Amino acid sequence: MTFLDMLRNAGSQNQSMLCVGLDPEPNRFPAAMQGDASKIYDFCAAIVDATADLVNSFKPQIAYFAAHRAEDQLERLMAHMRAVAPHVPVILDAKRGDIGSTAEQYAKEAFERYGADAVTLSPFMGFDSVAPYLKYEGKGAFLLCRTSNPGGDDLQARTLADVPGNPKVFEHVAALAQGPWNLNGQLGLVVGATRPHEIERVREIAPTLPLLIPGVGAQGGDAVATVKAGLREHGSIIVNSSRAILYASSGADFAQAARTQALATREILQQAALEARG
Repeated sequence: MTFLDMLRNAGSQNQSMLCVGLDPEPNRFPAAMQGDASKIYDFCAAIVDATADLVNSFKPQIAYFAAHRAEDQLERLMAHMRAVAPHVPVILDAKRGDIGSTAEQYAKEAFERYGADAVTLSPFMGFDSVAPYLKYEGKGAFLLCRTSNPGGDDLQARTLADVPGNPKVFEHVAALAQGPWNLNGQLGLVVGATRPHEIERVREIAPTLPLLIPGVGAQGGDAVATVKAGLREHGSIIVNSSRAILYASSGADFAQAARTQALATREILQQAALEARG
């Protein structure tokens, strides 16, 4: 089953567009675990168990594991997600961006070592930095397109004078991903939730690609505006929320609080989808 098949099936089975981002910060763990990096797996596994029936995907951010020498815990977590939620795809948030044999090694890391279903990539070095990932049949690759950080304007909003129509850089990335780069239908785009009008612009250029949309929740993205801007009949969206769900409570009830927050977010997204379609 391909990543896109898994995404559609999980979205349908769980009635969800919600992705829970797994960005473990030991200093924000509940009191019994606080500051203990050896508890990263325990914390994340509890979140997964509490939300597996509410999401269309999970998105572990590799830096939060690597910074604490917890790659072995990430491997265990990937195996745990496979065991308890085999229908839910896992997007490894790595934002890799290198070429040649180095990119091949990063692809091997994502898909063979960790067994991810999709990965996030930076397209700045061009198609040959993306191509090694597309050799893995059925796997997904999400290209950074229009990010919500303030510095995103430095490059992504610049106009390309030598491309017909003079698109902005993010528009050009969207066009490449929708068109010549998408050799096997494996590509998607990352578009931040804090600029709904730019999500809408990306969707105009790339009407069928899945959009991974971080920034709902703690980063201030509007869930309703996000869904209306990005959801289309043949174009799915993955709306990520990380901190608002992970750290909904600092007490022993953190997993139940995460579930409550995920339920509320899923409901908001579902209602927005009904409005967008109606």
